[in-house]
Amino acid sequence: QVQLVESGGGLVQPGGSLRLSCVASVRRFSINVMGWYRQAPGKQRELVADITRAGNTNYADSVKGRGTISRDNAKNTVYLEMNTLKPEDTAVYYCNAITYSGGRYWGQGTQVTVSS
Repeated sequence: QVQLVESGGGLVQPGGSLRLSCVASVRRFSINVMGWYRQAPGKQRELVADITRAGNTNYADSVKGRGTISRDNAKNTVYLEMNTLKPEDTAVYYCNAITYSGGRYWGQGTQVTVSS
């Protein structure tokens, strides 16, 4: 069983920055990949960035150079820092975790709105 709790969303002006965090409460399983996805109105959920337990990262082209994903394995926490935010970044951001056994889990989502 894995529970994911996100925080850090809110209203940000274009060009601004934010930091999202996600804390995983895990029982019996170990998490391999943690990542952030987002879903804008009328669009499918898409990957923003993910990171393996070893620290290898992957970013969507739309956030390369603007986003940084990191994690604290001891705390089972993943972070997403984004700067130079654009209105196109407006979406519900979801935390995701994949265990070594193949289980996939999602957080409840946190709203990020980029607007002046």
